[in-house]
Amino acid sequence: MSAPEPVLVASLFAPLLEGLIELLGSLDAEEWERPTVNPQWSVKDMAAHLLGGDVSILSRHRDRFLFSGDPFRQWNSLVELINHLNTEWVAATGRLSPRLLVDMLRFTGEQATAFFQTIDPYELGGPVSWAGNDPAPNWLDLAREYTERWHHQQQIRDAVGKPGFNEAVFMAPVLRAFVFAWPVANAAIVAPEGTLLKLQIAGEAGGEWFLRREPAGWQLHTEIDGDPACLIQVDQEIAWRLFCRDMQPEQAAPHFEFNGDRSLAEPILQMKSVIV
Repeated sequence: MSAPEPVLVASLFAPLLEGLIELLGSLDAEEWERPTVNPQWSVKDMAAHLLGGDVSILSRHRDRFLFSGDPFRQWNSLVELINHLNTEWVAATGRLSPRLLVDMLRFTGEQATAFFQTIDPYELGGPVSWAGNDPAPNWLDLAREYTERWHHQQQIRDAVGKPGFNEAVFMAPVLRAFVFAWPVANAAIVAPEGTLLKLQIAGEAGGEWFLRREPAGWQLHTEIDGDPACLIQVDQEIAWRLFCRDMQPEQAAPHFEFNGDRSLAEPILQMKSVIV
């Protein structure tokens, strides 16, 4: 029985940033305005959203700056607050030219990348909401930051038809981080202690993971003995798109294979490894 190893991504932020800057620098005016998988956001809006992520990290975490007031109290949930802040930010940055936006992304991205190198990955930090409510090691929060940047860059690449950074070295950490949401997705499923589920994600970036029903609930493992009550199989491209909601559950379901008791494993179709 083996617990998942830490997903260490600090060395990947720099090449991912360079890939983003190179990609955005290659776009023409029409490509900047193309819609992304989120039809309300253009490529330019998505790039502005990435800039907002850097600004937030540097201001709140590196510089410990908190803007006055507590806006969370005005909203019913964290999701509502984040949606509001995202909309407000993208609207405000609409006045930026693409050239200036790229320059600012380079400036903030390099600083955010440097800041990430200073964080002790094994120190306990705050919770990563989609992986549970308990405090999590910093490496999981850093992995979350990496998945955000990776999947938004993929959304831009999809919109303009310029694939890249889908090699295993860049995609595998995304999938390894995303599966930490699996126990949360399965939390409401009652099963005898010792019940085992197995997930196989096909592709160079894929792998195998297990959920085991234990006294404290469903626990994630990478190696374990026993026959699974259900084997779940899916391709890596479908997996990441579902888990970050680039694909809806009803769209992804036909691409999943369930061999065994599907009722125990089907909640994986509702698994979400992003906040919004």
